[in-house]
Amino acid sequence: MINKFGIFEFIHISLTVLVLGMWNAYALRKNIITIIIAIELILLAINLNFIIFSVYLNDIVGQIFALLILTVAAAESAIGLAILVVYYRLTGLISVDYVNMLKG
Repeated sequence: MINKFGIFEFIHISLTVLVLGMWNAYALRKNIITIIIAIELILLAINLNFIIFSVYLNDIVGQIFALLILTVAAAESAIGLAILVVYYRLTGLISVDYVNMLKG
């Protein structure tokens, strides 16, 4: 017998991913890479909600909006990693504690 997931199970998964992303952004904020990954988790949870309700309501607008958010998230990751590389070249570390020492 095939177990079919309902909308509440998918919302529960999305909420779990959102809480994990928010907890990682708050608790593990010493490293820039973990902060970027946490932001990506939060955006993926939001996208999952858009896709869930788009399928549930039989409307394609949520899926298109999720694709647009994924595009913005990819650009945000690329820019964040580029800033990380420049920051690492200047300081030699990737800790967030010394970011306020940068001037420019």
